[in-house]
Amino acid sequence: MAEWTERAELLFKKEGIEKLQNAHILIVGLGGVGSFAAEFLARAGVGSLTIVDGDVVDITNINRQLPALHSTVGQPKIEVVGNRLMDINPELKLIKVQEFLSPERAFEIVSTDYDYVLDCIDSVTPKLNLIIAAKRKRVKIISSMGAGGKMEASKVKVADISKTVNCFFAKTIRKRLKKEKIDKVKVVFSSEIQDDSSLKMTDGSNFKRSFYGTNSYMPGLFGLYAAETVIRHLIK
Repeated sequence: MAEWTERAELLFKKEGIEKLQNAHILIVGLGGVGSFAAEFLARAGVGSLTIVDGDVVDITNINRQLPALHSTVGQPKIEVVGNRLMDINPELKLIKVQEFLSPERAFEIVSTDYDYVLDCIDSVTPKLNLIIAAKRKRVKIISSMGAGGKMEASKVKVADISKTVNCFFAKTIRKRLKKEKIDKVKVVFSSEIQDDSSLKMTDGSNFKRSFYGTNSYMPGLFGLYAAETVIRHLIK
């Protein structure tokens, strides 16, 4: 085992480290949730990651996203995150897909090559199609619901989407999945009531019509819960 995985091996044991090294995880979206989830998976020793994102770092990302620094504004998130992941584990097998995941591509990108899919998309239609694709192809997936407009870390949890409360994003996804006869999806969500006064409308580009105000820790916490779910599944 590599020297840098010594502490992890004490906890995960040799067999657990080997399972992580042999795993291939797909992460779609490298914003506040996905960037932290990718880092946690890489530091845990996951051997293969495919990361998907078409965005560049914006100055408004600095308050909550791992790749966002004043020095990285304007750079592709996939390059900033990708370079960081390779610096964590130089032996990582990393595939970078630099594109906004369109609803159509969501069906194409999921395959049985992946041990788990992390859906960290913040727009409804591509998210919905990614979940549908994973379910139809029987690939495990965990989907991040709305971290915006929330403040209480203790209200974040992992549950089936049918158990979500006080999350408008989850409610929308749940209703649309029901039409596809999908009623079970593992999600990260917060049961805290959203602060409606923090909502802002957009021009609708990239399938996103609005967003809530966000703080520094909630998106990262969602990413942590998603990564924990995947790691514990892989080493069990």
